[in-house]
Amino acid sequence: MHDLPNCPKCNSEYTYEDRGFFICPECSHEWNSESQTENNEDKKIIKDANGNVLNDGDSVTVIKDLKVKGSSLVVKIGTRVKNIRLVDGDHDIDCKIDGFGAMKLKSEFVKKI
Repeated sequence: MHDLPNCPKCNSEYTYEDRGFFICPECSHEWNSESQTENNEDKKIIKDANGNVLNDGDSVTVIKDLKVKGSSLVVKIGTRVKNIRLVDGDHDIDCKIDGFGAMKLKSEFVKKI
């Protein structure tokens, strides 16, 4: 028995290895072992309050008044935030808000525009 992976395209079990590439004789699909591990990595999917998937560069709207920690400022409901960046951690959105500057937000308090 061989321990080679099945073809990701047609799921054929007759794959073989040639010079670092895996090849499927049934559908002629070729891939390397590095590309397969990249596809199988668990990527964290970040969703907004409505369940829409967020991506880097999206624009969102704040759905709740948010107190800014360490100041008396409040980010009001309906504030638009452009060009967000997704990061790991408790606050998963990194952004700049006009009038406030750089901030981190939780995805549960925003909705995608």
